[in-house]
Amino acid sequence: MKLGSPESLIFWTTIIFVVFFLLLKKFAWGPILGAVKSREDSINNALASAESARLEMRNLTASNERILQEARLERDAMLKEAREMREKMIADSKADAQAEGARMIEQAKVAIAAEKNAAMAELKSHVSTLSLDIAEKLLKSELSNKEAQTKLVENMLGDVKLN
Repeated sequence: MKLGSPESLIFWTTIIFVVFFLLLKKFAWGPILGAVKSREDSINNALASAESARLEMRNLTASNERILQEARLERDAMLKEAREMREKMIADSKADAQAEGARMIEQAKVAIAAEKNAAMAELKSHVSTLSLDIAEKLLKSELSNKEAQTKLVENMLGDVKLN
């Protein structure tokens, strides 16, 4: 076989290919497959982590919705309680104000009645004093002359007999 013949080229090409293949298998194939395997594992781990994060995010979202709903319900309950307290305070204040107003009106009525009675008593006292003064002056003038005195006594005696 000659080195330049086509058969020898096929032979030598095949031998070089086999030697190259064996060298690649011994030195490069293991690290290349190891790198591909580690890359595949890291991709699978990343996918699993992403799926885990997606599930955790879904759980967190559901948890956040539940917490928000509870907070809304608690806020509504607090607002309702505050409204009820406000209405009760307003009603209590109105009742207290009405009771205080009624008490003040009653005190005013009592004070007015007392003042009226005091004024009436004073008026009666004043009228009786004036009446006595007038009667005294009248009697002094009437009784100053003897004839008028006799006539007054006769009239009084006449009235007593008629009754």
